[in-house]
Amino acid sequence: MRKPLMLIVVIVMVVLYASLFVVQEGQRGIVLRFGKVLRDDDNKPLIYNPGLHIKIPFIETVKNLNARIQTMENQADRFVTMEKKDLIVDSYIKWRISDFSRYYLATGGGDVSQAEVLLKRKFSDRLRSEIGRLDVKGIVTDSRNRLMTDVREALNNGTSGDDEETQATAADNAIASAAALVEHETNGLQPVINSNSMAALGIEVVDVRIKQINLPTEVSDAIYQRMRAEREAVARHHRSQGQEEAEKLRAAADYEVTRTLAEAERQALITRGEADAETAKLYADAFSRDPAFYTFIRSLRAYENSFNSSNDVMVLSQESDFFRFMKSPEDTTVSYSP
Repeated sequence: MRKPLMLIVVIVMVVLYASLFVVQEGQRGIVLRFGKVLRDDDNKPLIYNPGLHIKIPFIETVKNLNARIQTMENQADRFVTMEKKDLIVDSYIKWRISDFSRYYLATGGGDVSQAEVLLKRKFSDRLRSEIGRLDVKGIVTDSRNRLMTDVREALNNGTSGDDEETQATAADNAIASAAALVEHETNGLQPVINSNSMAALGIEVVDVRIKQINLPTEVSDAIYQRMRAEREAVARHHRSQGQEEAEKLRAAADYEVTRTLAEAERQALITRGEADAETAKLYADAFSRDPAFYTFIRSLRAYENSFNSSNDVMVLSQESDFFRFMKSPEDTTVSYSP
């Protein structure tokens, strides 16, 4: 009795567990019954908000869709400006699902990769068109924010068919085909939406941003070479000016050194001359007082200069006047005045 009861309880618990499903915050749920989407009275897929819900076990399955803002990174691509100059633009897109039922039908069951392929192709075409209207200066300066705004609005709202600059592209045709599929699935009960806008896929573009703008490698290399040549020319100009100034300073310094040395030599000669004149005057004054003493001193200096070496030999007469101060005192009379 107890075993059948426990078996029944287990079966009930399994069925109850299989009947309940939870849609997490940031998601939306779509229930499939035998592979077909449950629809409302307007033939639109039923969308389940976050929370606890009930489904028929083993018959119905749940497909969860991401309701949060998603980021799609775009590979850097080449674009041509109004000046026919190439630019390498790196960008990204922030987008989210605005209409879950339309998104589910247009993307073949909520396939994110298919949605991003269509979004990327549409964004590339629109960005190429907008960049083609601007020059390089406008893209990298004031018009950049306006460019991003125009691209975002064109993606969300589409473009009018009478716009002369708008041409049908492969992305537009793919989005139009997806929009036609939605209209067919819902028997035309969905509101009319521009078939070349992302709203036709149930997608809203929240933001479009350009991360980086570069020149192609061959162009940037040429620009860098030209910039390097210009900087080298400026460097050579400054270097030559520096060398010229250095030569001027060196010449001025050499002139100042030469002038200072000449002036010092002149002053030295003047001082030396004045000293010699003063010395001669002193000698003259001293010797004029006693000429005989002067004669005696001059003779002693002559003896000193003549006999400064032991090998010197002089042959002179003893009666020569040169030796008069070398004779005995009684032989020579020298008068000294006090």
